[in-house]
Amino acid sequence: MQHRNLGSQGLRVSALGLGIMGMSMAYGTSNKDESIATIRRARELGIDFFDTAELYGSGTGSNEILLGKAVEDFRDEVVLATKFGFDMTAQPLGSGFDSRPENIRKVAENSLRHLQSDHIDLFYQHISDPSVPVEDVAGVVGELIAEGKVKYFGLSNVGPQYIRRAHAVTPVCVLQYEYSLFEREVEEKILPVLRELGIGLVPYSPLGRGFLAGQIRPASAYAADDMRSWDERWQGENYTYNVRAIEQLKSLADTKGITTAQLALAWLLAQGEDVAPIPGTRSVKRLEENAGALDVQLSAADLARVTEILPHGSAGSRYPAAALHSFTTD
Repeated sequence: MQHRNLGSQGLRVSALGLGIMGMSMAYGTSNKDESIATIRRARELGIDFFDTAELYGSGTGSNEILLGKAVEDFRDEVVLATKFGFDMTAQPLGSGFDSRPENIRKVAENSLRHLQSDHIDLFYQHISDPSVPVEDVAGVVGELIAEGKVKYFGLSNVGPQYIRRAHAVTPVCVLQYEYSLFEREVEEKILPVLRELGIGLVPYSPLGRGFLAGQIRPASAYAADDMRSWDERWQGENYTYNVRAIEQLKSLADTKGITTAQLALAWLLAQGEDVAPIPGTRSVKRLEENAGALDVQLSAADLARVTEILPHGSAGSRYPAAALHSFTTD
């Protein structure tokens, strides 16, 4: 397994991680035993970077508990990342924020218990809280680091100025942000700041929530508890445009004897040694396919062809307009 240094603070992880969210929410029903088997197979393949959050699993801690159970026999051999920042009492879930210092400490203690661990390797602020200055957030995470409960501080879904303000208080190790062939927002203004400050990038949804993995059905084909049922990229003309792009990407992948998912992940891996995507899956078969992307070498001509097919990303927004208002982009 290839490994990469994320940022300048010493965090070293497998070049591909594993996102755990979908094992508890957002993509319909899942099977606990299958999920645990997938996590353990990931470790056998050399993957040592696992991503969860307080929010995942309807606020019950179930996603963290699942991960803690799966890695209990090799906890010290892996990097566990989790997140805080939502008000778990707000309805609908995910509609309210809470990054007050006292809540961050509460979440940390809960996460330690759920993960069956005496420390959190990477502790992200999941989303900014407009009522709490980022300096207060960074300050309390810095205290948790000093206490040995957290090793590294991360941010998610925030922009350049927010990152700079946090970093001035407690060094930010990693930013997690949606980044894929479908979503390129991070490239213009955020990635240059990360590299200036020595901060790594962890792309989530690197396979476009499954679209880049060939899971292509219109929004109406998904159940109501599957986020793809309302995602704009699966609807109307957006869907038509994106399907045509996938067809072209598949043709390129076929010439190299790889899958479209492997092409998409190899493209991300080629964006820099400070980039470590965390594709999520509940399937051992899909996991093994994703891991195969590490063996793919893309030529300059391949990269140029990908850009020609998708010069600016997909058609359709990654979240509804109301939800995007919650993201700090400055």
